[in-house]
Amino acid sequence: MWLLLLVGCSGGADTSSGSPSDWGEVLQTQIQVGELLFDARAAGPHDGELVILLHGFPETSYEWRAQLSALGEAGYRAVAPDQRGYSPGARPASVMAYEISLLVRDVLDMADQIGAPHFHVVGHDWGAVVAWALAALAPERIITLTAVSIPHPDAFAEALADPESCQRQASAYFDFFVSPASEAVLLDNDAAGLRGLYAELSDDAVDEYLRVLGTEDALGAALNWYRANIGSRQIMAEPVGPIAVPTLFVWSDGDAAVCREGAEATERFVAAPYRFEILEGVSHWVPELASDAVNRFLIEHLAQ
Repeated sequence: MWLLLLVGCSGGADTSSGSPSDWGEVLQTQIQVGELLFDARAAGPHDGELVILLHGFPETSYEWRAQLSALGEAGYRAVAPDQRGYSPGARPASVMAYEISLLVRDVLDMADQIGAPHFHVVGHDWGAVVAWALAALAPERIITLTAVSIPHPDAFAEALADPESCQRQASAYFDFFVSPASEAVLLDNDAAGLRGLYAELSDDAVDEYLRVLGTEDALGAALNWYRANIGSRQIMAEPVGPIAVPTLFVWSDGDAAVCREGAEATERFVAAPYRFEILEGVSHWVPELASDAVNRFLIEHLAQ
């Protein structure tokens, strides 16, 4: 069941199936998948080719607002859910309810509910990890893959294990995020720790992310993505293997969390048309800080 709330991000009604002049408006919606209810943002005509955009940590669907609008204006049906743990109606208590296989299943089930047997998938940060896994596990469903910031998981694992790469040290924050008290520490003193992660983002973005993640239950559920899938600073999932769908990978050389070795090695794990774009001087928050470049790359990739 595809539920549309008649409330847009700017307070307007859902006109995305109306005239093309309305397609760029980003509207709030919900997607019911079994017992889970996902909050989401969407733009574009309802009969447009579906693009599902998956956010990272510690963000929400709000990080894709520029891309949703651009894709909608281009005639795509662009949908960005607040993923498992981030949506209050889709927040299981168990840590292992956040394993990658379940996160992948969520996206496939959302596409089914929307009525799209095939779709484009776009992911940033943890959303990129889910997108890579989707393309590997369900290539028959995926038209194109776009990963932002995070390399192919097998390339990333290689870099983590390489003593000459900076990746193991760059991923040292994993140790804190998987610890039981991390959400309490991040939220202490008016969420000073969490606010510090958002230092480069706009006040509007910070306010929105704190609105969603500003409680221990919500932030703990988001951190369960790390706890369920990371152990001893290593990815616990099985190797993803080669990707057989057309792939765009956007990496930024100012990202302190992702070293060059994994980014450059990703090409070896894509057995399909592959495009690698490097954004110079941009930090980790690529969809927000380099939105114009990401929009251009994305629309070119989907059109091809």
